[in-house]
Amino acid sequence: MASTKDWFETVAEAQRRARKRLPKSVYYALVAGAEQGITLADNVAAFDELGFRPHIAGLPPQRDQKTTVMGQEIDLPVLISPTGVQAVDPEGEVAVARAAHSSNIQNPLNPEQTVSTAMGLSSFASRSVEDVCAVHDKVFFQVYWAGSKEDILERALRAKRAGAKGLIVTLDWTFATRRDWGSPPIPEKVDVKAALQFAPEMITKPRYLLDWAKSGKIPDLKAPNMAPPGGGDAPTFFGAYGVWWTTPLPTWDDVAWLREKWGGPFMVKGIMHPDDARRAVDAGATAVSVSNHGGNNLDGTPAAIRALPAIVDAVGDQIEVVMDGGIRRGADVVKALALGARAVLIGRAYLWGMAAQGERGVTNVLSILYKGIDEALLGLGKKSIHELSRDDLIIPENFTRVSKL
Repeated sequence: MASTKDWFETVAEAQRRARKRLPKSVYYALVAGAEQGITLADNVAAFDELGFRPHIAGLPPQRDQKTTVMGQEIDLPVLISPTGVQAVDPEGEVAVARAAHSSNIQNPLNPEQTVSTAMGLSSFASRSVEDVCAVHDKVFFQVYWAGSKEDILERALRAKRAGAKGLIVTLDWTFATRRDWGSPPIPEKVDVKAALQFAPEMITKPRYLLDWAKSGKIPDLKAPNMAPPGGGDAPTFFGAYGVWWTTPLPTWDDVAWLREKWGGPFMVKGIMHPDDARRAVDAGATAVSVSNHGGNNLDGTPAAIRALPAIVDAVGDQIEVVMDGGIRRGADVVKALALGARAVLIGRAYLWGMAAQGERGVTNVLSILYKGIDEALLGLGKKSIHELSRDDLIIPENFTRVSKL
C-alpha cells in the first residue's frame, strides 16, 4: 500500500518525516558522521554495488526469517542497535523496547503475525535498564570502557540483575567533534538558558513541542545507566562521555577479564579488521559486530559491509558475526546475510521511525525490513535466510577493500 498519514512505506520516508518533525539540532544529531562523512556515505552506498542472482520458478510459498543471536531466538534477523540519549520521543528507549518485543508486522501471507527481536540498550540511554527490561525480555546491555574496571563491572551486573541477557562492549570510536558541515549544537542539560537558545528552532516544530507537553516531561539529557554504583545522581549525556574520554584505553586482557566476570553471552562491537576479530575470539567473546560506529569512528574507514566477508572468513566458524551500518532496506539485510552475517543491527533507521511516529514508527520500520527480506528471499528462491550464500550475489571485483591477512 502507499504511504499514508499514519504509515510510511520506506525508511527514506521515515527520515523525511523525522526531519520535518524534529528541531534542526536534534535531527542533525541523528544524521551526523565523523569529519567529511566519507565512511557515513560509504556505509549506505556500498550496498548498491552488490547485485542479486534471482530465480523465477519453483519458488518457495513460505519463507522463514527466524534465527538466534547470543542465545536469544528472534523472528527476523534485525536487531535494535544501542544508541545514546533518545530525545526524539518522550518514551525513548521504552517505546523502542515495546516495538521490538511485539511488532504487528503487516505480512500479506499472515496479516496478524507478531514478531519479536532483541534490543541493544546503550549505557548512555535516556531510560534505565530496569525500565527497558520491564517491557522486553530480550535486552543486550551495551557498555563503553568508561570509568574504573570495578564501575564497568558493576554497571554490567546491574543490567544482569535487571534481566539483560547479553553484554555488548563497544570499543570503536576515535572521537571527533569535527564535521565539515558543522556539529549540531546540543545543550548539556535543558534549563532556562538552553530553552532561550533553542527557542527559534522549537517554535518552528510545534508537533515536537506538543508531544513533550502531553507527556508532562522535558527532554532529559541524563544517562541513568551511568549513575554511580551505590546511588547518586546520574551524569548528563556529556558528563558520561567525559568519563569515557578520560578513561585509560582497554587492553585485550581487560576485555577477557570483563568477559569472564560477566559469564554470559558477550559481544565485541566495532570490529573492522580480521586481526581484531581473532583477538575477540581469544578473549572469549561469543559474538562480534562488524561496525564503524555508523560512520562516527575514523573517517575514511570502509563501509562495514565491505569488511564483513574477510571477518566471516577469519572467525565465522568460531563465533557469531553480526554487522551494522547503512541498513535501509530488507534487501540490504539479505545481502549482509548472504555474505555471512547471522543478523544485522539498525540504528538511524529505527530512530527516524520513532521520530516520525513514536513506538508505531519503530514497528513500521521493522515491518518495512521484514517485508523486504521476505520479498528478496522469494526472488532468490530461498525458503530460509539460512540458505543464503555468496552465490546469491553479484559481487564486483575489489568490493571488500579490506585485507584478508
